[in-house]
Amino acid sequence: MQRTPMLTKRPLPYAGIVLALIAGAAMLAAGSNFWLALAVVGLWLGSLWLTTPEPQVSGARVDVREVSRDAIHETIEPVALPLLLLEGTRIVEANAAARAALGHHILGQDARIALRHPDAMRLIDMPDGASVSIPGFTGTRSLWQLTRRAIAGDRWMIELADRTAESDVSRAHTDFVANASHELRTPLAAVIGYAETLGDEDAPTDPETRNRFVGIIDREARRMLSLVEDLMTLSHVEAEKHDRPSETIDLAQLAARVVAEVSSLKGKERVTLADAVPGTMILADPGQLEQLLRNLIDNALKYGADDQPVTVTVTTTSDGQARLAVSDRGPGIAPHHLPHLTRRFYRTDPGRSRASGGTGLGLAIVKHIVERHGGTLEITSTVGQGTDAAVLLPLLLRG
Repeated sequence: MQRTPMLTKRPLPYAGIVLALIAGAAMLAAGSNFWLALAVVGLWLGSLWLTTPEPQVSGARVDVREVSRDAIHETIEPVALPLLLLEGTRIVEANAAARAALGHHILGQDARIALRHPDAMRLIDMPDGASVSIPGFTGTRSLWQLTRRAIAGDRWMIELADRTAESDVSRAHTDFVANASHELRTPLAAVIGYAETLGDEDAPTDPETRNRFVGIIDREARRMLSLVEDLMTLSHVEAEKHDRPSETIDLAQLAARVVAEVSSLKGKERVTLADAVPGTMILADPGQLEQLLRNLIDNALKYGADDQPVTVTVTTTSDGQARLAVSDRGPGIAPHHLPHLTRRFYRTDPGRSRASGGTGLGLAIVKHIVERHGGTLEITSTVGQGTDAAVLLPLLLRG
């Protein structure tokens, strides 16, 4: 009778397994990424597999190195953090995230050729845990942090962390503080200068000159107040951007009320409600939505033609959205300005904007309010014809 071939049992390296688990726990305790710790433990166990005796099946040998390579690949492939496994200086494994960032061609290459950047090549000779930050590693404005992690023997890993978004946020905050300081400094300097002039013993005493100076102080002080109020509003809206509004309102009624209030003011009589579909129900923050509409109307009044109407419409779209639009008929906006209009302190005509009392924050506030409401902002303009600003918001479905 023929006997069934038996698989010789491979002894388990219990001590090595325990050490691998302890190392993974230590990495987690030290604050390392969970997936990185898991990958290190997996690689360690894979290396233990290589050093244990090979099983025999009917005299055939099992390719243990191939089994180990497959296990390593399966371990690091789903990790979101880009990881490169090296033997010496050669890249023997790269997970999907690393291949997406650096290209499929890096597999099998010498790391000094694949990574190219001098700082990345310097990492090869640095000790375990060392890291380098590389601007422009995968693109002009990119910033990556590369960290070296020892595995076992001549095997080690490079962890790649994309810090581009963090760098952009930091740069935006720096620019914002610088711009806000500049915008406040200009009117404040004017207020101080004219106040000192009025307090000087040799100051002009004729009423006309004094009244002119007082008028300038009043105008610049109001400009500062308006800027501070817009900064506070922007901060408040940003703080609430993840809290979706839950109050049900009729957008048509809100628009009608705001237009009636604005058009009753001197110099703003040309604001009209051209169309408003009744019963346009949405979930919204009424206060923020009213501010949004007032900001769009103010922009249209400032930059539209003085003798042409500013029209407001509330309609619905075929795909279940409410559309709130404000249109002016004036000089319009050049195409190259349109992508930047919602940036803080961005102005297409700085002199005209400041003269009309603009802070450069109106559309930035509008953008954040729209985002909080889960909508979209569309601004279109034709030079010589005018500008249309439309906000699309999800309609409340009726049960």
